Amino acid sequence: MSKKKEKKPAVRSAEEQVACNIGKPVKKTTIGGQALIEGVMMVGPSRTCMAVRKGDGTIHVEEVKQSEKVSHFENMPFVRGCIRFYKMLVTGTGALMRSADISEEGKPEEENGDGKKASRLDDFLNRHRNAVVTFAAILGILLSVGLFILLPRLIVDLITRFIPENIVHLKWMELVLNLVEGLLRLLIFLLYLINASRLKDIKRVWQYHGAEHKTIACYEAGEDLTAANVLKYPRFHPRCGTAFMFIVLAISIVIYTVIGVFIGTQPMWVNLVIRLVCIPFICAISYEILRFVGRHDKNGFCRLLCKPGLWLQKFTTAEPDAAIVEVAIASLQAVIPENKEDDVW
Repeated sequence: MSKKKEKKPAVRSAEEQVACNIGKPVKKTTIGGQALIEGVMMVGPSRTCMAVRKGDGTIHVEEVKQSEKVSHFENMPFVRGCIRFYKMLVTGTGALMRSADISEEGKPEEENGDGKKASRLDDFLNRHRNAVVTFAAILGILLSVGLFILLPRLIVDLITRFIPENIVHLKWMELVLNLVEGLLRLLIFLLYLINASRLKDIKRVWQYHGAEHKTIACYEAGEDLTAANVLKYPRFHPRCGTAFMFIVLAISIVIYTVIGVFIGTQPMWVNLVIRLVCIPFICAISYEILRFVGRHDKNGFCRLLCKPGLWLQKFTTAEPDAAIVEVAIASLQAVIPENKEDDVW
């Protein structure tokens, strides 16, 4: 008797994995996270906690202290986005630095610097950690703005010098140049993600990012938070920060194109200033879109908007192992509220 050939299971796309029956969410949670050095930070409705795998193999969990004071503006639509983004960036930067220290604890002395005395720089950084964290967060914002916002415009302004002046001032040319700027912005962002994902240390962080998504998906599905259960879920999540970054870039193309058509050709420094001034508005609009899409992700149009962000997560997440998942579980369990309704999206 001839044996029937077994059919290989079809490989699902990121969108199909999110929409599949495995992990059909019974709720959408506001709990979100961030990958750290050998760890994960989870932000819940009332607590923010991080879990890090120490050098001796144990998991260290601690609460990340934040200001309990919440201003009225943090809940105001089209204002809250910028405030929350900045606070999250500062908190995330501090947690990243802290996780680097914790991950070294418990390592053998030969792997941990032979017990050398801390340098003056290390002493200074420890004594002024809050100032260093704030400076690092601001520096990160400036580098991102320079690379993804200002550099594309600078390239386009250099290109216009080789175009006859009578053509540059035409409305259709303004439209073309602004669209080229937007495409350059997306290209630079994509190349950045692709090259970063190839670095060994970064890939390790991406595994923790994937574990964060899987753990949240398991929690949303109402299953017990065990490594075996969590590993069943896809590493892609529709309400990820990667999606927010894509929305920011997409909205920037629309806004800068509209402004460019209306104001016409301007000197290089004017174009750069305009882009800097518009950044808060772009972030504010993008945040509200992310909130809306996350709330209506069963809508066909909203699902379409989620697809680019899910696709980009192929470069910002990687499949974790059970040990990495255990760290993400420890972090999530520390922020789950007693009242299950407190973290509903």
